[in-house]
Amino acid sequence: MSSPQALDDADRRLVAAWAAACAERVLALFEAEAPDDDRPRDAIARARAYARGELDAAGEIKRRFVAGRAAHAVTGAPAVAAARSAAQAAGVAHMGAHALGAAAYAAVAAGAATSGSFEAEIDGQLALLGPDTRAALRLLPQVGRDASGPLVAGGLLARGRLGEAITRIQAQLAATD
Repeated sequence: MSSPQALDDADRRLVAAWAAACAERVLALFEAEAPDDDRPRDAIARARAYARGELDAAGEIKRRFVAGRAAHAVTGAPAVAAARSAAQAAGVAHMGAHALGAAAYAAVAAGAATSGSFEAEIDGQLALLGPDTRAALRLLPQVGRDASGPLVAGGLLARGRLGEAITRIQAQLAATD
């Protein structure tokens, strides 16, 4: 049985485009520290290509960790979080819940770069959502409420600032039902 965090292929493609947009909002934070490292930019491009139906899930599942390794090439908190945001966007082909991870890491990156921008980043991300993408994201279980996948209680995406970002995003999505 698949996890409710996985979403079907059509919904994963919808949320992949949003995840890529979220990651791209903070990409400059990574590139400022590692201008010659194209892994996060490539991950964002692959997430967009997957969203357009140009790439298949199986191929992207195998490649989803490439961008995540870029986080080890930088030391600044904003750059690390920006690289992880791109990696999460690439991971949407594997599991839809990674879209929330991409958004959460982008909010953490923005907040680490500029005081007070954590909430503003989340608001900006939510403004990017169309109705179909909102509906797809609403299918994901609330953070900490499912026993499998990245939103699992106690998991990395469910704790700290990441969990706070996802909780805020999901609360806003629920409020617009």
